Amino acid sequence: MLDIYLPIAQVNVDIFLLLFLSLAVGVLSGLFGVGGGFLMTPFLIFMGIPPVYAVPNEVNNILATSVSGSLTHWYKNTLDYKMGLMIVSGGVVGTLLGITTFTYFSEIGKISLIISLLYMYLLAIVGTLMLIEGIREKNRQLKKTVLKQKLHEHNWLQGLPLRMRFHKSKLYESALTPILLGLVVGFVASMMGIGGAFLMVPAMIYIVGMPIKLIPGTSLFVTIFISAIVTILHAFNYGSIDLFLVIPLILGSIIGVQLGQKLGQFLDSTELKSLFALLLLSVSIAIGYDSFFRDKNDNVNTETLLKTDLNSLAEFTVNFSNEAPFLYGALAILLAVTLGALTAFARKILSPIVRKLLSDFRNKNTTKKEEIKFPEK
Repeated sequence: MLDIYLPIAQVNVDIFLLLFLSLAVGVLSGLFGVGGGFLMTPFLIFMGIPPVYAVPNEVNNILATSVSGSLTHWYKNTLDYKMGLMIVSGGVVGTLLGITTFTYFSEIGKISLIISLLYMYLLAIVGTLMLIEGIREKNRQLKKTVLKQKLHEHNWLQGLPLRMRFHKSKLYESALTPILLGLVVGFVASMMGIGGAFLMVPAMIYIVGMPIKLIPGTSLFVTIFISAIVTILHAFNYGSIDLFLVIPLILGSIIGVQLGQKLGQFLDSTELKSLFALLLLSVSIAIGYDSFFRDKNDNVNTETLLKTDLNSLAEFTVNFSNEAPFLYGALAILLAVTLGALTAFARKILSPIVRKLLSDFRNKNTTKKEEIKFPEK
């Protein structure tokens, strides 16, 4: 074990455990195509990090992985920028409402309980739905049936005023639909420290009616802006961004997502999806127990930080956060964007090389097998 002290959050954490959890959540995110915020934030809370710090630092982590994924989809031209900007416009308002709500519950000392309850119900609902879908998918495979769905069904939301054409998605519908979606996503992201993909993706399919191939990239594009806004607001209002926590989170998550995406090419995720659902339900139960049966001190003072036994770098971080919170938040955003972009560029350069090496290896093995001649009886 190697504990490090988080000067902003004022707690000691095991750096190896932190890296392992961020790596594991990153692998799950890449494997199942889901955001890891709704799993990583509870893990941070279980490690003893107060929710007021766990939420914004995980959002900063999500920013990095979103930049990496969004650039990958940009290369493939699978982004609808116009639709994304409409969702972002609503997300800005939703984020401001979420921060206001966050501030209110922080002032009355109930923010830890509220966040824990939100996660308990969220993970229970998502885990149950994923478990049901996993069982249905397995049954369809056993029966060899094909699920037929309509590509797009119109609903009353699309008939609202302010209609506009989204050429990339080939849609003509009300701009209020994506704006309202962004409003909800921004509120949830600022309150819970998640990217909101678990809300955006189903809504983009069944409410907005976007083509499936454009949804992942557009969702990540939206998450970049919402995560950046949440990060800067939390840094400015509360001084709760801790770079000593953010950096290992980003490093573990970025590596884990790449590994998860590669594993997804070789593994059948149908059975794993049910196991993942059981994991979510287990975490939900653990959060419920932690919320109702353990005594907690919810009075986190973000103004007075302990400065004893801090090294020069930690002390500089604390002073920087207190004296220039806006610049400190901007630095955290720049760090996340830079690491995410470098990962995307590295993947673009290395992916063809890795594919060629794997192809040469397979061809070499195939040639060797063909050269083996079995003796005749």
